[in-house]
Amino acid sequence: MSASRRSGTTDELGPDGPEQPDRDGADLLAALLDGMDAALCAFDADGVVTHWNREAERILGWSAAEAVGRQGFAGWAVRSADAGEVEDRLLSAMRAPGRQVHEFALLTKDGGRVLVRTQSAAVRGPDGKPAGVYCAFSEVHAQIDLERSIALSEALLEDASWGVVLVDADLRPAVVNAHAARALGAGRTAVLGRPLGDLLTQGVEELENALTHVLAEGAPPAPAEVWVRLRTPEGERRRCWRSGFVRLASPLAEEPVPLGVGWLFQDITESKQAEQEAALLRFRTNQLHRAARAAAECEDPAEAAVVHLDFALAGFADHALIDRVVGGAAVDTDAAEPVRLVRVAATPSGAPGPSVPTGTSGMPVRYGEGHPAVQCVERAGSVRASAGARAVAAEQVRQWATARQWPADTAHGLCAVLRSRGRTLGVVTFLRGTGRSAFERSDAMYAEDVAVRIATALDLGGALGER
Repeated sequence: MSASRRSGTTDELGPDGPEQPDRDGADLLAALLDGMDAALCAFDADGVVTHWNREAERILGWSAAEAVGRQGFAGWAVRSADAGEVEDRLLSAMRAPGRQVHEFALLTKDGGRVLVRTQSAAVRGPDGKPAGVYCAFSEVHAQIDLERSIALSEALLEDASWGVVLVDADLRPAVVNAHAARALGAGRTAVLGRPLGDLLTQGVEELENALTHVLAEGAPPAPAEVWVRLRTPEGERRRCWRSGFVRLASPLAEEPVPLGVGWLFQDITESKQAEQEAALLRFRTNQLHRAARAAAECEDPAEAAVVHLDFALAGFADHALIDRVVGGAAVDTDAAEPVRLVRVAATPSGAPGPSVPTGTSGMPVRYGEGHPAVQCVERAGSVRASAGARAVAAEQVRQWATARQWPADTAHGLCAVLRSRGRTLGVVTFLRGTGRSAFERSDAMYAEDVAVRIATALDLGGALGER
């Protein structure tokens, strides 16, 4: 390497003044070396220092003017006892292919010691023969921190047991790990660059609001639980994701420049559903307990039946009806006579409210053949009915409810049989409006528990009347 390329030296003058091309090349090389994040020095074939950048000066304290031109590190940057071994290890890179990695201690200008990790490689001359060695080095702890950061990033994006998505500033996935791709129901490359609305049918607004907040304000203090509905080839799936967010900023900019958001999430659907089911079970158990205590204070058994009905409605249904079999006798399903039911109690038809007895006119309710309440009595078991999917028009729902003699806003019905002492006494019907979900099997079990208590009260009233 010529002296004109050594950092900290001046160009030689030609017969017509400074050699401008060499000057420009030297300036560019000095700017590149001084702008590097890693410390760098270079040696010629004889082991003389030819280059020394600012990061090397920062770490060891020796300036380029003090370092360039010295023979090796002996006596100034390395202890004399270690100088021979260090020089041999560095210069051995001229005879070895590729880069060589070493660790050893260097001396600072104030006499301290710094453990560094070096990467050295041969510098080839125009003839292809080794002309020297360049050596890039950094403090070991800084290098280890960098390697840890890289290893962590690779592990998160490959082997993590939770979803990791890097979202760009336009709120579109830029990098997705394998776990997140499976959770989103698509391949790792299939979701890149797509709006979140293409992947989710529910929860998009909440998720995008969280990402926008993180870009503007930074990470939230605690994880957030987000319910989403996914689009999948098998249909929509509802999931709950516990999500954490971190803002990503470029480490190379003088001022923080947002690169996007790191979104980490874990599927907690099963545990969340278990929590909800447990809470619902506790609530319903408490309602049954409170209803039993309140009904015990009623002198009239019919009033006690209505009390059980009102307590059951809370959080369960919008309307309820109690229909009793004409005569109160057991129903013979093989008989030719159709089932006839008389209304005993009902909630107001205009809006949800407390149940009221309807009197004892004895006029049968005009239920058609195949009505859910009639089927419930005939089968002596619960029957669920629904107007259909959410896409059904409001007029169709109204017609469906009117045909069944139910309030016009009814979209879902659940009928539970009233039985006591081996006899079918009637049926209790719970109704939900269009804004609520259809009844499920767990709802039917709860309705059956309520029906047992109502049937007992009605049977007691009938027994007292017979006396």
